[in-house]
Amino acid sequence: MVTLAVIGAGLRGLGYARRALASGQARVVAVAEPDPYRRESLAVEHGVPAENVFADWRELLAGARLADAVIVATQDRMHLEPAVRAAELGYHILLEKPMAPTQEEAAAIAEAAQRHGVLLAVCHVMRYTPYTRTLKALIDKGRIGQVMNIQHLEQVGWWHQAHSFVRGNWRSEATSAPMLLAKACHDLDWIVHLKGALPERVSSFGNLVHFRPESRPAGAADRCLDCPIERTCPYSARRVYLDCLGDPAKEFWPLSAVTTDHTEAGVLEALRDGPYGRCVYACDNDVVDTQVVTMEFPDGTSATCTVTAFAALEHRKTRVFGTHGSIEGDGILLRVHDFLTDEISVIDTRSGADASAATGHGGGDEALMDAFVEAVARDDPTLVLSSGAESLATHRVVWAAERARHSGTVIPL
Repeated sequence: MVTLAVIGAGLRGLGYARRALASGQARVVAVAEPDPYRRESLAVEHGVPAENVFADWRELLAGARLADAVIVATQDRMHLEPAVRAAELGYHILLEKPMAPTQEEAAAIAEAAQRHGVLLAVCHVMRYTPYTRTLKALIDKGRIGQVMNIQHLEQVGWWHQAHSFVRGNWRSEATSAPMLLAKACHDLDWIVHLKGALPERVSSFGNLVHFRPESRPAGAADRCLDCPIERTCPYSARRVYLDCLGDPAKEFWPLSAVTTDHTEAGVLEALRDGPYGRCVYACDNDVVDTQVVTMEFPDGTSATCTVTAFAALEHRKTRVFGTHGSIEGDGILLRVHDFLTDEISVIDTRSGADASAATGHGGGDEALMDAFVEAVARDDPTLVLSSGAESLATHRVVWAAERARHSGTVIPL
């Protein structure tokens, strides 16, 4: 059985650890987490011995190797040091996306894994869903001929944007990362995966348009619990978080990021003074709320990716246009149009109906974790769908898009 150490016992680290336990193929034997509640909760749930429970990842990685592999699920800007140190000690690494906030740090992680001969798997969970595997197989078999254009839509979700990118941990480029990196490195990686090639040129447009003081409605208060117009606001923290109560998936996420007291009184107390109770027009956020990326590939074909807050939190929507047909997908169903026969067929990929982190991204989280554990057990890195070098390459597309957005130019790769 594969043994695992968890560095970062937040929602992502906890989710991967639970899948490892449920699969019966791996077990958690060590944890490092600064938050005492999260640290002890994971340790108790997985039966981690007291001597392997640490407040700081440096303590976990200070001596001999405690496990076969490590899950690095710290905040984005805290990936570099534990990942490199784990590689030096010989741990195989499951690294939450994004790899790191900068190209230099991500390259250092990939180089360390390669130099020490360990597996580095970045959590591009979208590659692993039944939906993606079915769509990729159709394209690779030539079902629609040569792929000429891909149109991809990432619907962040109006309340998810408010939760994570206005009030939450990913609201600021300085403390986290640009939204395209934090949220949509998944999506650009996925487009490259479908196309089977890296783009040659990238352009991008995006801004923080709505969640600004200038958009604040007349009479709005600084906090939702004090706001006289809260009932008319779609971003009401009171409504978003109280509506989570009684739903186990929503209590796991997003509510657990707000409070561990899953009662009405506990939620209201957290909203009264905590960051998640702030008015969305009175926060310290600076990341974009809408962005479009355009990519041109070496064969002259193209793709676009739109990331927007102003939609329901649903599966990504994608259209793939080929020379012999087209495919339109909604994350579950694929509608395939054959130009030769002019017939349309619908394929049910049986992906999960919920695209959110609460239920594992349409099956992607579970499949990724299972593939990583099997790859470690068999010492076969080909079981993981993207190597560290491949993940670094698609991250570079994201950084190119950000340079294009800030400079107003087309960036060659």
